[in-house]
Formats: sequence, structure tokens, C-alpha cells
Amino acid sequence: MSEVRPPLPPFTHESAVEKVRLAEDAWNSCDPERVSLGYAMDSYWRNRSEFLQGRAAIIGFLTRKWAQELDYRLIKELWAFTDNRIAVRFAYEWHDDTGQWFRSYGNENWEFGPDGLMRRRLASINDLPIGEAHRKYFWRQGPRPLAHPGLSELGL
Repeated sequence: MSEVRPPLPPFTHESAVEKVRLAEDAWNSCDPERVSLGYAMDSYWRNRSEFLQGRAAIIGFLTRKWAQELDYRLIKELWAFTDNRIAVRFAYEWHDDTGQWFRSYGNENWEFGPDGLMRRRLASINDLPIGEAHRKYFWRQGPRPLAHPGLSELGL
């Protein structure tokens, strides 16, 4: 039996927004195994200058990522969608092992199979060093609280 990950394409505005929030919540768990379940077994990624294929590679990538990007907090926002594709913009905050804070900004293009699993993720990301006084994300690790503003409300 194959896996199914609702909401399924073709997307409506409401289901695309839901898909984005579910992805955000998974990534905010900082659990590589949990995140990988949203991707097809042979999912293809371009993340910055790194190219990956398959869940095992995704898990390895995310394990390395969160060992370096500490106290990671992410907000994603729907940018556009079509039948089986979603474009998002995002910003996340994290610090390195020296205590330097960063806000990383980017865009992702996602393509889904009929089962709702992401089969392609193309990400472009830039990092901006910020002082602790410029941080905007202060919730505990895990999902962003429903009352917390999104990117547009934060002026990002």
C-alpha cells in the first residue's frame, strides 16, 4: 500500500495554505525522520548548492543542518500555487555554536505526486547575520503558535 499525505493535489488556495503550514510545523520539529515522511521515497532536492535524492539523503542532510543551525525557528508563507505545485517564501532564525544569530531568507518551489508526497523541492536561501536584539521568533521549539504573526505581518 502506498503512502498518502493529504492535502492532495489539485490544490485550492485553502489546501495549499494548509500544506504549507503542515510543512512548517514538521520542519519546526527539527526531527529529520518526521520531516522526511512528507517527501516521496525518491524525492529530488536542490538546497542552496547541494543536490539530494531520496529520503535517506534528506534525513542525513537535515541531521547535519540542525546540528549546525541551533534553536531553529521557521515561518513559511504561500506565494503561489497550481494544480500540483506550490511556491513558498520563508524566513528562519538560528544561531551557530559561537552564539551568532542569523535570519535565513528564501524561496522554495515544490512539486507533488497524486499521493500528496513532495517529489521535487528546489530551494534558494540567503543568510543574514543579525544581532539578538533583531530576532523576531521567540516561541518554544515546535510548531509556531497560531497567534504568532506570519512573515507579512512581521514585515519580512
